[in-house]
Amino acid sequence: MQPPVFKISKETSRMNNISKKGNEIRKRETVGFSSSKGQFFPYKDENVSKTTPYVTYALIAANVAIFLWSLTNFEYVINTYGFTPAAASLLTIFTSMFLHGGFDHIFGNMWYLWLFGDNVEDRMGKPLFIAFYLLSGIAATATHYITNFGSIVPAIGASGAISGVLGAYWVMFPHVRVHVFSYYYRGTVSAQLMIGFWFLMQLFFGTASLVGGAGSGIAFWAHVGGFVFGAAAAWAWLKIKKK
Repeated sequence: MQPPVFKISKETSRMNNISKKGNEIRKRETVGFSSSKGQFFPYKDENVSKTTPYVTYALIAANVAIFLWSLTNFEYVINTYGFTPAAASLLTIFTSMFLHGGFDHIFGNMWYLWLFGDNVEDRMGKPLFIAFYLLSGIAATATHYITNFGSIVPAIGASGAISGVLGAYWVMFPHVRVHVFSYYYRGTVSAQLMIGFWFLMQLFFGTASLVGGAGSGIAFWAHVGGFVFGAAAAWAWLKIKKK
């Protein structure tokens, strides 16, 4: 979630070097989605939006544009605008949400945002969805900070915020069928099952990393924090809306 083979030129050679640098950072602390580790890869949901998800489209466009810009001076951008717990700042809490470590990293994150973001935006409304997305990212970064206090490795990626979107989707649309495939299954499952399984995987690997497991380079606790915030916020919002 793998680049095709390109004809090598001076420019593509430079891009390959950039990609290698991105891979090095991604192996440390990325906040991103993957179909690895036994996870389902969703490719469609049976949940048609009633409105055009302009905010979701704008977020995807912003992430892609910033990623392409970051390739002009990749190492500097990541080290300057990624979130480093040992040198935390308010600015990097936000800027790190829009940075990615490589083409597969941004593809995975934007795919999940495109697939699940439209319905949450449709249900919440556009202004609330913008605030919710950013707050989910802040909650994810805060969780990463607490569980990686003093780390000098920059964390990057949008999926802390997107994990919040998944949490909201899990609460709002638990019985929607999601088309998925993995190494051992292809078919439909409920959103409750697919997203719930994904969350348990994050919790498991996050806990393993705290008790001395080998670092995978994935900021699992950012995913956990974003998801818990998103699910709790969506649950509270639905309760308030019913009154």
